[in-house]
Amino acid sequence: MNTTPDINIRIEDALNQIRPYLEADGGNVSLVEVTGDMTVKLKLLGACRSCSMSMMTLKAGIEETIKRAIPEIKAVEAIPSVEETEV
Repeated sequence: MNTTPDINIRIEDALNQIRPYLEADGGNVSLVEVTGDMTVKLKLLGACRSCSMSMMTLKAGIEETIKRAIPEIKAVEAIPSVEETEV
């Protein structure tokens, strides 16, 4: 990650606000990186990886929570897990 540790801590704090909801459904999320253009890259874990609602959760739940806490963040994206990229 090429951003300040403060941004990463603030993102983790924001993720911790939504994690209980994800965990209640057997999922979770992990911060992978923050790009130079302030895009947060996340990995969806557990049930979130295969849930049909995961993109809605990402945009309406996770992204909104992060952007509300850290307005300088421009976008939030999920990166595919290794299992998803194997065919």
